[in-house]
This record gives sequence, C-alpha cells and structure tokens, in this order.
Amino acid sequence: MIDLVTSWVAAAGYLGVFALMFLENLFPPIPSELIMPFAGFAAARGELSLLLVIVAGVVGTLVGNVVWFELARAFGADRTRRLCEKYGRWIGVLREDLDKAEATLRRWGPLAVFLGRMMPGIRTVISIPAGLIEMPRLVFYSWTALGSTIWVGALALLGYILEEGYQHIEGYVDPIGKVLVLLVAGLFFWQIIRIWTRKPPAA
Repeated sequence: MIDLVTSWVAAAGYLGVFALMFLENLFPPIPSELIMPFAGFAAARGELSLLLVIVAGVVGTLVGNVVWFELARAFGADRTRRLCEKYGRWIGVLREDLDKAEATLRRWGPLAVFLGRMMPGIRTVISIPAGLIEMPRLVFYSWTALGSTIWVGALALLGYILEEGYQHIEGYVDPIGKVLVLLVAGLFFWQIIRIWTRKPPAA
C-alpha cells in the first residue's frame, strides 16, 4: 500500500501535494498525517525534493486557510454561525464547536492559532473564529505559517527518515499504514455519527 500511495503522490508532484494540503484544510477527512509522510517517502526515493515538498505543503495549507478565514471575516459572526447551524452536520463543525474555538482564541490569541495548526480536528476550525474576531491578517497568517511549517516539515521529514530504513521495517510499516488509514476513516465517520445523533441544545 505504501508503495502504491507514494507512487501516486510522486506522479502528482508538487502541485498534487499543494492540492491535497489545500483540500485537507477545507475538508478535514483528508489528513496531513497521511499526505506529508508519503510525500517525504517520495522525496527519499529521489522522486521529489524534500524542501519543495515542504514548501508545497505549507503553501497549500495557507491557501486553504485563506478560504475559511476570509469567509468568516466577510460573513461576520452571526451569518457564519447560521451557516454552521445549517450545514455543520455535513462538514463536521457545529455551532457549539465554533463557540468553543472562538472562546479559546479570545483567551490565547495568536498562540492558539500557532498550536492549533498542529492539532488534529482543530487545524481547520481555528481559522473560522480567527476571522470572526477579525484577528489582524498579518498576525493570523504569520502564526499560521509558522505552525504549519513546523507541522508539515516534521511529517515530511518523518516520511523521509522512515524511507531510508524502509528495508528494515517494511514488514511492519505497511500493516501499520493500513491500520492508520482505517483509523482515520473510522474517526471521521464516528465524528459524523456523533454530530448527527447529538441532541440539539435547548431553546
């Protein structure tokens, strides 16, 4: 499986890495925890440049965040909350999730943005309240870029390092990779089921 997915990433090239990371920040079920290590594998095999893989991943992340952050700023708090109430069950972001993220952001500011870039389930959501409270663009994008570079770079480097010793751990990595794919898919569907079965808040 690892050989197959790595070959797909290598064939897609830097534009593919950019597109996958862009989508990961729009639609959370496409996880960077899978995208970037496979890109690192391709780099270790000489099919891509590790530096350019990281650059493509970070740029894709930033562009993905532009969508949610700027939409939230343009729509404002009330309209964004109404959208979450209407479509939140489909994208995995409910109004109460948004309220919690906004409260955290108001308390911790740029540090929440920075740390949020490295936390599964938070990476996308944190951009919306940042836009709602109209965090200065320079502050938001600077801290997003810093956190994303650390996270994306670490994942790509992990894949790069694992490939160098792949012949020694091949029998273990492939089954683990399959388990991770199933786990990520399972967590996504569990989140959707949890949201759909959650009782609406009392009026």
